[in-house]
Amino acid sequence: MLPATPLPDFRSPAFLRAHIADTMAFYEGRCVDASGGLFQFFKDDGSVYDARTRHLVSSTRYVFTQAMGWRHFGRPAWQANARHALAFVDQAHAQPQGGFAWVIDWHDGHATVTDATNHCYGLAFVLLAHAHALMAGLADAADGLERCWQLMEQRFWQPEHSLYADEATPDWVVGPYRGQNANMHACEAMQAAWRATKDRKYLERAIALAEAVSAKLAARSADLPGVIPECASLVWEHFRQDWSIDPDYNRDDRTNIFRPWGFQTGHQTEWTKLLLQLDRLCAEAGVAPAPARLARARMLFDAAMRFGWDEQHGGLVYGFKPDGTLYDGGKYHWVQAESLAAAAWLATAAQDTGHAPDVVAHYWGWYDRIWNHAWAHFVDHRYGAWYRVLDADNSKVTDEKSPAGKVDYHDMGACYDVLAALREI
Repeated sequence: MLPATPLPDFRSPAFLRAHIADTMAFYEGRCVDASGGLFQFFKDDGSVYDARTRHLVSSTRYVFTQAMGWRHFGRPAWQANARHALAFVDQAHAQPQGGFAWVIDWHDGHATVTDATNHCYGLAFVLLAHAHALMAGLADAADGLERCWQLMEQRFWQPEHSLYADEATPDWVVGPYRGQNANMHACEAMQAAWRATKDRKYLERAIALAEAVSAKLAARSADLPGVIPECASLVWEHFRQDWSIDPDYNRDDRTNIFRPWGFQTGHQTEWTKLLLQLDRLCAEAGVAPAPARLARARMLFDAAMRFGWDEQHGGLVYGFKPDGTLYDGGKYHWVQAESLAAAAWLATAAQDTGHAPDVVAHYWGWYDRIWNHAWAHFVDHRYGAWYRVLDADNSKVTDEKSPAGKVDYHDMGACYDVLAALREI
C-alpha cells in the first residue's frame, strides 16, 4: 500500500496508476463469487458482511472497475472478472418484462428479486457496463448495449423534454417523479457508448442531456424559495412530472442515497467533469465544442467550492440549501473524488483554451487541496480503498467500507478521469 506520508505528487500519472492498483488490490481475491456475480458488501478490513444481497448499481459498476483495470493494466483475471460480472447483470438481474431488478437475493446460484422497480438510473449503468465491456474486448456486449438503448428509448425517453423519466413498476407503469441524477449518469453512459461504438446517436444524446440538465433545468433553480443569485443556476435534484422544480421532495429524509435533498456539491462538480469531457469528445468527432460549456462548468465548480468546502475541518460537504447555507455536513467519498477529477479537467481545459496561468493554477490548487484532504482522511492506508462516509469533523461513523453502490467506482474512476484529462490514457 502507498504510505500516508510523505505526500505523493497527486498530479503524477505514476501515482494515479499506483493508487488505482492499490484500490483494486482491496477487492482482489475476495470479490468474485464463483456461483455468480461479485460480492458487494465489505467491512474496512475486506471481510464480506452480506454475501447474498446484490444491488444493480454495484453489479454494473463492477463491470466498469474490472474492465478498466484490464484495459489499463493488462491483467487477464480482470477481463475474466468483467465477463463474469456482465453475465450476472444480463442473467441474474435481467427480468422477463425487459427490465433489470434493482435488488436481488442471490443464494445457491439462484436469484430472488427483492426490489423489481425499474430505475432509469440503473439502466444508465447497465448501458455503461456494456460499453466498457465492449471496450475491454467483450464483443458480445454490443448486443446488450443496443438492447439497453432501445429499452431506455421505449420506456423512459421523453423527447419533448430531451430527458429521461425516472422509475417504473415491474410492469412498466412510469411514476410521476422526475430527477436529474438518472439523466446525469445517462449522459455519462452515452459518452462511454460513443467511445465504444462511434455511433453518433450516443454522442447526440449525451449533448442533448447535457444541455437539458445543465442549462434548461438548472435555470429553473431560480424558482426555488429563498434561492440566492449565486445558486440560481445550479443543478437541483428533484422535479415534478412536468419537470417543474419540486423544492420539498425528501427535504427531511437523509436515508435515500440516490435522491438526497438540496444542492449536491458532488453533482455540481460531476456535471463540470461531464461537460468538459463532452467538449473533448465533440472535438474528436468533428463537432464544434460549445463555448458555453466551459463557462457553465466553471460556474458549477466555483459555486460548489464556495458553498461546499468546509473551512473548519476541510473537505467538501454533501449538500447545501438554496440560500447557500449548510444542509448536510457529512463527508462522502464520491463527492471528494468527483470534485478532484473536475478540478483537473478544468485546469487542463483552461490551459488548452489559453486562459491566464493564474486561472490554470487556481484549479490545480483546488485539485491539490481536495486530494490532500482525501489522502489524509478517506484513503485507508492499512487495508486499501476509500472509506465511504465520514462525519462533518472527518471522524469515522461506520466500518462498512463498501455497502450497496460503492465498490470504489467513483474513487478509481476519478483517477482514470484525471489521467484522461492529462491525456495519459
